[in-house]
Amino acid sequence: MGDVPALDEPLKKSLGPATAKVMAEALDLHTVGDLLHHYPRRYAERGELTTLSDLPLDEHVTVVAQVADARVHTFNGSKGRGQRLEVTITDGSGRLQLVFFGKGVHKPHKDLLPGTRAMFSGKVSLFNRRLQLAHPAYELLRGDGEEEVGTWAGALIPIYPATTKLESWKIAKAVDAVLPSAGDAVDPLPDALREGRGLAELPDALRMIHRPRTKADIADARERLKWDEAFVLQVALARRWHADTQLQAVARRPAPGGILDAFDAKLPFTLTDGQTKVSKEIFDDLATEHPMHRLLQGEVGSGKTMVALRAMLAVVDTGGQAAMLAPTEVLAQQHHRSVTEMMGELAEGGMLGGAERATKVVLLTGSMGAAARRQALLDLVTGEAGLVIGTHALIEDKVQFHDLGLVVVDEQHRFGVEQRDALRGKGKQPPHLLVMTATPIPRTVAMTVFGDLETSVLDQLPAGRSPIASHVVPAADKPHFLARAWERVREEVANGHQAYVVCPRIGDEEDQKKKAKASPEDEAEKRPPLAVLDIAEKLGAGPLAGLRIAVLHGRMHPDDKDDVMRRFAAGELDVLVATTVIEVGVNVPNATAMVIMDADRFGVSQLHQLRGRVGRGSAPGLCLLVSEMPEASPARQRLNAVATTLDGFELSRIDLEQRREGDVLGQAQSGVRSSLRVLTVIDDEEVIAAAREEATALVLADPDLTAHPGLRTALDALLSEEREEYLEKG
Repeated sequence: MGDVPALDEPLKKSLGPATAKVMAEALDLHTVGDLLHHYPRRYAERGELTTLSDLPLDEHVTVVAQVADARVHTFNGSKGRGQRLEVTITDGSGRLQLVFFGKGVHKPHKDLLPGTRAMFSGKVSLFNRRLQLAHPAYELLRGDGEEEVGTWAGALIPIYPATTKLESWKIAKAVDAVLPSAGDAVDPLPDALREGRGLAELPDALRMIHRPRTKADIADARERLKWDEAFVLQVALARRWHADTQLQAVARRPAPGGILDAFDAKLPFTLTDGQTKVSKEIFDDLATEHPMHRLLQGEVGSGKTMVALRAMLAVVDTGGQAAMLAPTEVLAQQHHRSVTEMMGELAEGGMLGGAERATKVVLLTGSMGAAARRQALLDLVTGEAGLVIGTHALIEDKVQFHDLGLVVVDEQHRFGVEQRDALRGKGKQPPHLLVMTATPIPRTVAMTVFGDLETSVLDQLPAGRSPIASHVVPAADKPHFLARAWERVREEVANGHQAYVVCPRIGDEEDQKKKAKASPEDEAEKRPPLAVLDIAEKLGAGPLAGLRIAVLHGRMHPDDKDDVMRRFAAGELDVLVATTVIEVGVNVPNATAMVIMDADRFGVSQLHQLRGRVGRGSAPGLCLLVSEMPEASPARQRLNAVATTLDGFELSRIDLEQRREGDVLGQAQSGVRSSLRVLTVIDDEEVIAAAREEATALVLADPDLTAHPGLRTALDALLSEEREEYLEKG
C-alpha cells in the first residue's frame, strides 16, 4: 500500500475511476475510510418486507417487496414507444405502483413476474393521488434465504443512504470490496476506556455494521461507533477549553458607586431571580484573569439584553470598553436604540445634560455616512465611547479600541467564526466573551456544539409579559378561517394595537431570478412561497384596506429600513408586512398580533422566535400560523406543536427530532459535513455526557495527546482542518 494508510487510500484505486467519481459527486465519499464510515441506514430482513405504508414523498428510497401484478398498456396505437409497464408491488403493509415507459419496458417485463422478490430503488412521486416510483432501479433477490445470493449472504440486507445515480446495492458491493481494509483502522479510543466500557474493537465494529449476522451485531457496532463520534468531538472541545484556560485576560471587577450602580438605581423594575443568578455567574467570570467564555441562553423575551448590558457597564466601570455584535443592521440599530433609552442620561457621556458617570454609546454599521463613521471610530480609539454596538463593520481593520474588555455576540449561530475571532483579536489581551442566543438549545446539543462554553440559562419571563395565544389557520381546508384572521387583525388595530404579517419571500426581481432557475418539475409540484410585496398589495386593496401598511425586508436601503422600524415603533403604522428580518431583537410592546403566511415553510425554532415579537407589553399576544398543507402532513403536525406550547426548550427538542442531525450541527460546525453518523444528540444524552467526562479527564492529564496517537489521527480525520479552526475560534 506504500506509505498511505489503508483507510486513506483513494476510492479510485479500489473501485475504479468511474465508480469513485460517482461516489465523490453524489455522496462526498473520497477514501476507503469515508466509504467504511458510510453506514447502512437500516436493514431489511429476507423474511420480512419493508413498510410501503409510510413512504416519504420526494425522497429517494430502497424497498424490498414482492411483485403482485404486472401489466403492459399500449397507447397511441403504436408499439415500442407507446408502451407503459405498470407493476404493483406489496409488502403486506401496503402496495406501491412502479411504472416503466417506452423502450425501458422490455427488460423489467421479463424480470418482474408476479411472485418475484426484489429490491427497488427510486424517488417517490405522486401521480393521480397515488404514490409511485417511475423507472426504479431493481435487483432481484433469488433463493429462499438459505442459499447464498450473490453479495447478500446474510439474512440482513443493509440499506444504505443512496441517490439516483448510486443505488443501495451498488454501495453494498463497493463496501464488500473495501471491507478487508477495516482491519487496518486506527482505534481512537484508549484501550482502558474501551475495555472498561465493554466496547467492541473498531475493525470488528466496522465489519458488524456493514455485514451483521444478527441484530445483536448491529447494536454492538452502533454502540461502539457512537462512542467514537461522541468522544472525538468532546476531546476536540475539551482541548479548546483547556487552551482557553491557559490564556491571560484582565480581571474586570465593577467599582462600587460607578455607572452600573447608577444604572441599577434608576431601573423602574426589579430583576427576575433568573437575571440576578445569571448576572452573578457572569460577574464571577469577569473577575478572573482568564477570558470568560459563556453562552447565555434565554427564552424569547426573558431579558437577555438587560443582563448583557449590566455586564457591559461593569466593564466600563473598570475603565474598559464593551462591544456588542449583532447579525443585521436592523438589529444593531434596534439594540442601540433600546440601550440608549434604558440608560437615559448615563448614555450621554461628554454631552450637556449627561450624568457625571455617563459614557458614550456609539453605533457602527456598514451603511453609516462618512462623517458619523469617522466620529464613531475616534470615540472608540480614544476610549470616549465605553459601549459600541454594531454589525460586522466592527471587525474591519480600521476599527481600533482603547481597551476592549468584553465582547457580546448576539444570536451566535449567525456569525462566521473568522468574524468572532477578528473581534476578539482587537483587545490588548483576549477580551471576555459572552454569546447570547434566543434559540433554546437542549443540554445535549449545548454539550455537543458549545462544549467549550460555560452555559447560563434564563427561563423566567419578566413580570408584565403577556400570554401569547397561537392558532393554526388551515387556509386550504377552511378559507373562512383566513378571512377571520384578517378580521382579528382589524380588531387589534381598532383597539389601538399593531400587527405583523410575515412572509417567506420578498417578491422583487432577485426573487424572480431565483424562480427562473428552479426546475419546471419543482414549479409544478409547489407554488412559490408567498411574498411580502404581493401580500402587502393584496391586503392594502382587500381585507386590510384603509389601514396604514408598510413593508420591511433585507434588500431595502438601510435608511429606509430604519425609517420603517422607527415609524412602526412610534405607532405611525398599523401593520408591518415583513420577512424574517424581524425575527430577533425587534421590540415593539404595542404590537399584539402576528400572522405568519406559509408558516409550514419555517422551522419550529424560527416560528417560536417570530412569535416572541408579540405579547411584549401588557396586552395579550395573538399568533396565527397560516398553512395550506393537509391536516395529516408532518408540516401541520409541526405547526400544531408550535401552537400548543410556548416552551422553547420543548420546541427545540421537536425541531431536532424532525430535522436531520447534520442540519442542526451543520450550521454550528462551519458548514462541514456533520461528523455525526450514528450518534443522535437527542437520544444519546448519556453517551455524550459520559464521553465528555472521559474526554475532560484525558485532556487534563495529557493536553497534547502524546500517549494517544490513534486519537490524534482520528481528531485530524474527523475534525477536518476547517472544523478544528472552527472549534479553536469558537
